[in-house]
Amino acid sequence: MNEPVYLIQLSDLHLFATDEGRLLGLPTAQSLAAVLEATRRHSPNAVLLTGDLAQEPITPTYERLATAFRDFSCPVYWIPGNHDEPRAMVPALERPPLRGDRQIHLGTWQGLLLSSQVEGKVHGELSPETLSWLEATLSHTGDRPTFIALHHPPFETGAPWLDSSRLQNPEDLFAVLDSHPQVKLVLFGHIHQELMTERQGVMYLGCPSTCIQFLPRAPEFSLEPVGPGFRHLSLYPNGTFKTHIERVEIPLTLDFSAKGY
Repeated sequence: MNEPVYLIQLSDLHLFATDEGRLLGLPTAQSLAAVLEATRRHSPNAVLLTGDLAQEPITPTYERLATAFRDFSCPVYWIPGNHDEPRAMVPALERPPLRGDRQIHLGTWQGLLLSSQVEGKVHGELSPETLSWLEATLSHTGDRPTFIALHHPPFETGAPWLDSSRLQNPEDLFAVLDSHPQVKLVLFGHIHQELMTERQGVMYLGCPSTCIQFLPRAPEFSLEPVGPGFRHLSLYPNGTFKTHIERVEIPLTLDFSAKGY
């Protein structure tokens, strides 16, 4: 009864429709394959993909993603990021083990998965409808330990070029979470780096990318020469958790002269 549920978070895959696609010199299909090999070895109870699954957001890209996960025995949940196209995602990513559920149950825990995507924009925002659903769902699920997942960070990272595209209405999110102490964790992507900060008893965790990594606290767009990463989460029945980041070593062929992506 005291055993944790084991969740792995992957983020910012930036896949292309073919294996030849490269993001700033890095073949993202190759980096994802290395991460998935490591993920399989850990046999998680579930996998969570927190957005920017595609750099080329067309149906063939998402179909390739579905193929990459087809041998997973655990459910693989996903939310969109600013680079994604939901109209192409849904038909491709609604086949087992991939699932587009917005409320999930993992042991005694529940996860509420939010879209912070604003069509045609890089920054994020939670719509009034999403916030209303979040409030209602938390109000009807009692004291069950809960994590929230979205793509965009609700906090600044210290990198001005990146912080301009964070969640634009974090106070609206905080207003909901502050009245629901069963929320223990908020998971997000977008920043291509590890981040951990606490607010009002809730831990906010940013995740590295499965491809390129951004240099922390850089004033301008900059890459960090470290390998892909992903987050481990052990969720215990009493609402506590343990987490750490794992890196995967792959050959890095990065274009450090790039000014953006």
